[in-house]
Amino acid sequence: MIAEILAVGTELLLGDIANTNAQFLSKALAGLGISVYGHTAVGDNPTRLKAAMKYTFNKADIVVACGGLGPTLDDITKEVAAEYFGLQMTVDEPSWEAIKHRFAGRHLPENVVRNATVPIGSLLLPNHHGSAPGVCIEQCGKILILLPGPPHELEPMFNKYAVPFLRQKTDRVFVSRVLKIIGVGESNVETILKDLIDTQTNPTIAPYAKLSEVALRITAAAKDESAANELINPVADEIYSRLGSNIYGEDDDILAEIILNTLKEKNQTIAIAESCTGGLLTSAFVDIPGSSGVVMEGVVTYSNQAKTTRLKIDEKLIETHGAVSVQVAAAMAEGIASTAGASIGISTTGIAGPSGGTDEKPVGLVYLGLHINGKTITKELRLIGDRNEIRARAVISALDLLRLNI
Repeated sequence: MIAEILAVGTELLLGDIANTNAQFLSKALAGLGISVYGHTAVGDNPTRLKAAMKYTFNKADIVVACGGLGPTLDDITKEVAAEYFGLQMTVDEPSWEAIKHRFAGRHLPENVVRNATVPIGSLLLPNHHGSAPGVCIEQCGKILILLPGPPHELEPMFNKYAVPFLRQKTDRVFVSRVLKIIGVGESNVETILKDLIDTQTNPTIAPYAKLSEVALRITAAAKDESAANELINPVADEIYSRLGSNIYGEDDDILAEIILNTLKEKNQTIAIAESCTGGLLTSAFVDIPGSSGVVMEGVVTYSNQAKTTRLKIDEKLIETHGAVSVQVAAAMAEGIASTAGASIGISTTGIAGPSGGTDEKPVGLVYLGLHINGKTITKELRLIGDRNEIRARAVISALDLLRLNI
């Protein structure tokens, strides 16, 4: 079956909010074996919304629309859907009673009855996190599912009520397994896997470039999840044999969490000294629950004075080589490990831009330092992007350097 996602709301077109519902629904529908062929966004205008319904139904069996189910006059989705399918509207008494119960002890605005006003003959999807029920209309081989706009209402409603309904409409599932790759660019990944990509049928292989990473999605269609995994596993095994240690994890794995778990297993601790990344590397670690058992300290030694006083780096070393140098990166890693009493020290120093670069030391030049197991390792990076991209890429590179040496 083919689906289209129709997002309703002028605020989406103005850029006031991001359309995260489309992302959630795309993943959920793919897991049900329903192919999503397009996303459409339309404002709160009845003429344009009706045209959008016609446009999406010309391409799809199922249209999942989100937004515009509320009580205000610009919440027009149900009314337009009823007109599109030639249905009358009525107040659904169970929904109206549920709304009154939800407002018990509080003022009940008169227009809230619109939340319970639905197309006659439609299947209603209860809303346990808001007032407006969802609506499902099935007619002449076409299915329209109307969901509320707020994600905290839409997601549980879809999972609890729309998913069982849609499972009855398809005889297959899509299962995906995502391999997370670092240290190899998207074009090189495609070159290494060219024969697999060129001959793919089921499963399919799709690389997606991210900031300093590549996500490789392997997707199989089958009668059930077990059969889909049987198709995916040999392909994944072959990719592992080619990319090896460049694959750091799968699916929801987080690079910093993988590192922290390894450090816990080895009973090691870490301290971080940052200059150009300004705390981002430390944040990557402390974002992970339980990191306090591994992370001893994180400091931003941005100035030369901070490097000499906090990390005990010799002033002459900075004067001779400059703060952005392989020598200072090494000294920073050694200094933070020593002063914090950690078994591992890691450091960043560089020129994030947009100014401050020279021909000898251009914007994007970053040095990493890693003191581990009694030895010090350094790495030079030549990064591209704006200031924030350079800093973010430096953090990912630092994490990968640590991952490969613990």
